[in-house]
Amino acid sequence: MEIKRDYYLNKLINAQNNGLIKIVTGIRRCGKSYLLNNIFYNYLINNNVNKSHIITVSLDDVENEELLDPKALSKYLKDKVKDDKKYYIILDEVQLVPNFEAVLNGLLKINNVDIYVTGSNSRFLSSDIVTEFRGRGFEIRVYPLSFQEFYSVYDGEVSTAWEEYCKYGGLPLVALQNTIEAKIEYLNNQQKNAYLNDVIERNNIQNDKDLNTLVSIIASSVGSLTNPLKLAKSFNGYTKDSKISDKTIYSYLQYLEDAFLIEKVNRYDVKGKHYIDTPQKYYFTDIGIRNSLLNFRQMEENHLMENVIYLELRRRGFAVDIGVVETRERNEAGKQELKHLEIDFIANKGDKKYYIQSALAFHSEDKKLQELRPLLKVNDYFKKIIIVKNTMINRSIDENGIVTINLLDFLLDNDSLEK
Repeated sequence: MEIKRDYYLNKLINAQNNGLIKIVTGIRRCGKSYLLNNIFYNYLINNNVNKSHIITVSLDDVENEELLDPKALSKYLKDKVKDDKKYYIILDEVQLVPNFEAVLNGLLKINNVDIYVTGSNSRFLSSDIVTEFRGRGFEIRVYPLSFQEFYSVYDGEVSTAWEEYCKYGGLPLVALQNTIEAKIEYLNNQQKNAYLNDVIERNNIQNDKDLNTLVSIIASSVGSLTNPLKLAKSFNGYTKDSKISDKTIYSYLQYLEDAFLIEKVNRYDVKGKHYIDTPQKYYFTDIGIRNSLLNFRQMEENHLMENVIYLELRRRGFAVDIGVVETRERNEAGKQELKHLEIDFIANKGDKKYYIQSALAFHSEDKKLQELRPLLKVNDYFKKIIIVKNTMINRSIDENGIVTINLLDFLLDNDSLEK
């Protein structure tokens, strides 16, 4: 069964022949290799590219062991280019080749080649990999399955699909497992033996127990405001066996971001138009990995829903911040107080901007007003949206121009924000 990844396929199509190395990055097991070697390959074939002009090399295949030598790989690829027609070079696990950057930069000098690469260990997963090519790389960031992609192969009701997605996440091989036990086993094996080991190996971390403890603390407080100092206090209160400094916490957070396990979201002062350095929020790039780290405890749906909305916005190509709105309001004593109201997400892409609140439900009018308050304090013309889990709520717009969308409509319609 093939899961369509049309969003990423279109990004690859739009990047064809742009003169840059297409670098497909993302967390392990999110489908990068399948995207290039199957989906994109088939697209090329279906668009009349001759097979002899698509050069694919899986560098983790024992049959290609001799090509791990950079000079041998360079010669092999150049020898494959036999005429002046366009050639597509697709290299998987390219990080296994020493000095692979030089090989790829050398290939760029050939006018009729278009280069696509990916990899999956700690060397290639680093978020700074694009800088290795000094402006010659074009990054295509791949996330685990969106809910829409997950649901496209799910055999069941949409509400049940949401429950499963919210618990086990969007790694493609998790989605294709037939039993809950198999999903849990796969996630546990990946987070223990692949993801954290990548971080430990790449950064030469000696005390892996501290890293595991920190990741568990972040997972248990996903979407909460925090910073290295606060996390250090939580860590040192969590365990008596070890103490850790905020500087070490800061480094570990950077390592986890570089490995695409988590993403940091900064706060933005809407009225002052500037960023607030601290605290920040952290979200996991796969909710299933987050849940596995906690042994599938602490499954508060409101926090999971917020994480999923964040991932969907990022998948759609938005830069995402947390909004802070300063306002002065009178307290019960009649005195004015300065308050900071939070907007869950400010999503920016080009000239588009959306202010978005995430609400599990409107249990009362007070709860609805609580979500509306920060949006009503924003005095600009950009669209303001509340995403609500309640599937009984249809899309609507109130007298203040604030749009309400139910969660599944938002997730299943790529144009849901634009309507």
